[in-house]
Amino acid sequence: MSISTHILDTNLGRPAANVSIKLSEFRDNAAGGSWHEIGSASTDHDGRCKTLLGDHLPVATDYKLHFNVGAYFHDLRTPSLYPYIEIVFCIADPSQHFHIPLLLTANGYTTYRGS
Repeated sequence: MSISTHILDTNLGRPAANVSIKLSEFRDNAAGGSWHEIGSASTDHDGRCKTLLGDHLPVATDYKLHFNVGAYFHDLRTPSLYPYIEIVFCIADPSQHFHIPLLLTANGYTTYRGS
């Protein structure tokens, strides 16, 4: 399995480069469970990030992508509604590839399961 993402700044019509991203995994425990960071990276010049998992072996559970979009918009000198965006998704079959794109503007976003 692998997890990848890319960000398109739909307001500018171009990829969002140098956005830091953290990947976390939900782990059940006696206290109900908690999030554990398992990877981090930044988008490349094409707004893509393919290296979030590193050597981590994925399991069937919930995952969370944390996008630090506030710093991205600060660098553009653009006021933004969102300091960060978190996308939580469930992986039932760890043998599959999961691509989670983010379409972004300073005041809105959307996502979907890509290929």
